[in-house]
Amino acid sequence: MTGSIEFSYEALPGRVVFNIGAARRQLAGEVDRLDISHLLLISTAAEAELAQELAAPLGDRVCAHFTGVRPHVPNEVAEEARSVAQESGAQALLSVGGGSTTGTAKAVALSNGLPIVAVPTTYAGSEMTPVWGLTELGEKVTGTDTRVLPRTVVYDPALTFSLPVGLSTASGLNALAHCVEAFWAPGRNPITSLLAGEGIRAVTQGLPAVVIDGLDPEARSQLLYGAYLSGASFAVAGSGLHHKICHVLGGTFDLPHAETHAVVLPYVLAFNEPAIGARVAADRRRRGHRRRGGADGSRLWLLATPGGTHGTRATTRHAPVAFRSGHARRWARKGSRTRRGQAALRQSPSGEGQRYPAAAGEGLGRRGPFHLKHRFDVDAFRSKLAAPVAL
Repeated sequence: MTGSIEFSYEALPGRVVFNIGAARRQLAGEVDRLDISHLLLISTAAEAELAQELAAPLGDRVCAHFTGVRPHVPNEVAEEARSVAQESGAQALLSVGGGSTTGTAKAVALSNGLPIVAVPTTYAGSEMTPVWGLTELGEKVTGTDTRVLPRTVVYDPALTFSLPVGLSTASGLNALAHCVEAFWAPGRNPITSLLAGEGIRAVTQGLPAVVIDGLDPEARSQLLYGAYLSGASFAVAGSGLHHKICHVLGGTFDLPHAETHAVVLPYVLAFNEPAIGARVAADRRRRGHRRRGGADGSRLWLLATPGGTHGTRATTRHAPVAFRSGHARRWARKGSRTRRGQAALRQSPSGEGQRYPAAAGEGLGRRGPFHLKHRFDVDAFRSKLAAPVAL
């Protein structure tokens, strides 16, 4: 039937608690709901004091505290955390922190199936997904397993008040990347598009306000709400070219996760905009939204700059040429490059996850807005990482 609606949507299990002060007032009650008596607390060393403060009401139910978290979850860190969990007799995992902390808890759960209670302190969104990732010798492997999906997530905007503006911006753009990619990912459907669209609205409303006043509770709540929706949409829709590129770069060169996503997103958006523009425009019309001028990539650039976030004089001419609509469309019409780019993303021999080659850029075209050459200049890329978040 013409115009009929057809889709499949797999709702993932899990409980979400969201309010200011929830981590201090409701965490113990949420652990009670799971009937757990032995918890392994996981955090970075920098957030150890906060994690212990939040876990204090749990008393002796916290049997051990692992603080060896590192970005991209190196395999040796995962093995160490698994050993601590086994030796302490942990029945569940309590992660307090950002994406790397959640990722470490997932690495433990992947091997022993322990349930996770997650308390995010950034806008990573990983706590809402069944996606895990491990890195060994510059090679990052990711996969999907419902065992690593946190059983309960406690969102407390108050925990983000102290997050520096630069890191808030990078982490917020990372959340935005999850939402944007949900519009073209393989598992996209009308439900994930609704979640992603609302997530984009919340992030783009909250992030500029957070830059102006990091202690604004409404702005922090909007941004964290957007991060929650970003993870929920990404969890079902899956990942595409943006996350594949970021995993190659991050795992190979040990680049900071959020900042890498922030830098790469406008380029991939400019590349994909000609293909997804009609779909997104139709979605906007269905929801009664009008599109304002400028390419999506250039508007994203403005969001991540002082002019864009503070509402001062700024135009798309300040954006890199790759983000401007005409250039992006001319470049993206060379469609064979998309196929070459996707060819660089290989499946692991075991079939358990996607394996990203240590030779970053293998099979990727060398032209276009985002240059991945035979010899990747990691130092130049590192210097660029600061640009979107230097507000």
